[in-house]
Amino acid sequence: MNYLAHILLAQQSEDAMVGALLGDFCKPNDADRYGKEIAREIFIHRKVDAFTDSHPVILQAKSLFRQTTRRYAGISLDVYYDHILARYWQTYCAIPLDPFVHRFYRALLDRREMLPVSLERQVGRMVNQDWLGSYRDFDSVKTAINRISERLSRNGDLLKDSIEDLEINYDELCDGFHAFFPDLIRFAQHERERFLSVGLKISNAPI
Repeated sequence: MNYLAHILLAQQSEDAMVGALLGDFCKPNDADRYGKEIAREIFIHRKVDAFTDSHPVILQAKSLFRQTTRRYAGISLDVYYDHILARYWQTYCAIPLDPFVHRFYRALLDRREMLPVSLERQVGRMVNQDWLGSYRDFDSVKTAINRISERLSRNGDLLKDSIEDLEINYDELCDGFHAFFPDLIRFAQHERERFLSVGLKISNAPI
């Protein structure tokens, strides 16, 4: 899952939303540097990623990519699914997309001093260019994938080529998202409840 999906899954508080994003920028072993709620969401982020990677719908979706681009299907799907989530936002969230995203941006800016350098450097562009809200347009999917491809040490052109797979299989991949995402919502809720019920410590929690 990409940024928007992780943040939606942690919509219960601003700290939780920031923690959900931090899961992409810090290791679980570093989670105890933050407050309990942020640390918990860093861990849940990793669990969500693992659940996603092994889900039958995701495995089927990856099989739709050409053999040459399939190794990058996971990256492309993460970005594409944020596009579908933004496009059908009202199906999954009672708060409209723009107020929701702006609430998150404020939370992120308020906590900027505590962010890892790798994330802090991106915050200004993320907010000013409205990365999350812009996912409603498929052109933003292309922009994001191209941006990611430039950070790859090699074969970035193959990641760019995977955009064509998204376009060719757009409707089938969209249907797959709607079949998968409710499962993910339930899984994230279950993991959060497990933390709260047994009081797991982040440093001792299994990844």
